[in-house]
Amino acid sequence: MSKTFVFKFGGASVKDAASIKNVSKILLNRLRNQTVIVVSAMGKTTNALEDLIDKKIKGEDFSPNSTILKKYHLDICHDLFDPNHSIFSQIENYFLQLLRDLEKPLTKENYDPYYDQVIAYGELISSRILQEYLCQMGIYCIWQDVREIIRTNSDFRFAKVDWETTALKTKKNLRPILDKFPVVTQGFIGRDKKGNTTTLGREGSDFTAAILGSCLKSASVTIWKDVEGVLNADPKRFSNTVKFEELDYKEAAELTYYGASVIHPKTIKPLANLSIPLFVRSFNQPEKSGTIIHKVSTPNTVPCIVVKDEQILVSFKVTDFTFINEGHIHSIYSELEKLKLRVNLLQTSAISVSIVIDKQIYKLENLIEKLGKEFEIRYNDSLQLITVKNHNPILMKDLMQDREILMEQLTRTTFQMVFKP
Repeated sequence: MSKTFVFKFGGASVKDAASIKNVSKILLNRLRNQTVIVVSAMGKTTNALEDLIDKKIKGEDFSPNSTILKKYHLDICHDLFDPNHSIFSQIENYFLQLLRDLEKPLTKENYDPYYDQVIAYGELISSRILQEYLCQMGIYCIWQDVREIIRTNSDFRFAKVDWETTALKTKKNLRPILDKFPVVTQGFIGRDKKGNTTTLGREGSDFTAAILGSCLKSASVTIWKDVEGVLNADPKRFSNTVKFEELDYKEAAELTYYGASVIHPKTIKPLANLSIPLFVRSFNQPEKSGTIIHKVSTPNTVPCIVVKDEQILVSFKVTDFTFINEGHIHSIYSELEKLKLRVNLLQTSAISVSIVIDKQIYKLENLIEKLGKEFEIRYNDSLQLITVKNHNPILMKDLMQDREILMEQLTRTTFQMVFKP
């Protein structure tokens, strides 16, 4: 294992000038030469960029929203830098490029690559601001375009990593810099072999940290969050949450699979394969130990609750009086794979298949269009999915009370239900 360390800072940790200053204090006490700092877009920037795309789809004027977003970043810089600092012209240039990209044609067919090109600006801008501020504070570091390191395929919005090429690029382009200086780079984005910008899936900056940590065979990866570590439930939704001092890789991976937002689902595997510990710590309380995810011998028995919003329940009913068979399921899953839609819950009956998926623009109508001739399709949207790992009867009864449940599923260790919130 190398002496390289990877730190990832999410949007909440760089949302304003005070937050940037806090990050610099955290790094000042912990920074070593061989450190990679992965940063997300500032605050709610990704949501704001998605709103720009939404206005483009509707044929509305997106320039006022772009101006507001630019002002948000410039205001942060005014609190951090001298007015003559080069960061201001850099941000102006990024927003000129953004407007040029937004002016390009957007269709149903090119939505995904268009999305990736536009959405990447959030990370590019935030990483520039952080790197410039760290240098100003005497923490000299290099800005690195992560797209020159992480190679992916062309599955826009959900790109798969080309691990072999990424490892080679890490060794060639990143390792020599790290021998001399820390590196600030972006989460969430990559590049395909044609040079197109790709993204790794929403909240994918955690995964970026794991990719780089794996390729560098780092000593550890640390994700800095607005919570004190990994909790058994979202403290914004549930009271009396429990913080885990440690979690096994498999347990953490299972929680992320069900939708636990504290860590991106793909983060665990590359680190577990090399036994690289993953720390989840609070940027508000950096002196606290947080949670360590590594190999743990004792299984966890604490109930864990995961909530996913904006879910869609889709039911496929056969129309020719036959029963559901493997061919029907294969047909449905084949289209889901083409559309890059992941099933969060599956249930079959004699004559129907029901699935729960995340809401994604254009995807549901494409699915209905492809399978409408083979099945009678119905759906309910704007639902919530709750998953309970290590359930018990009292907790299940409490969660089900006074709720209109559309589908539920129970196994020995896991309980899931979909309902109207």
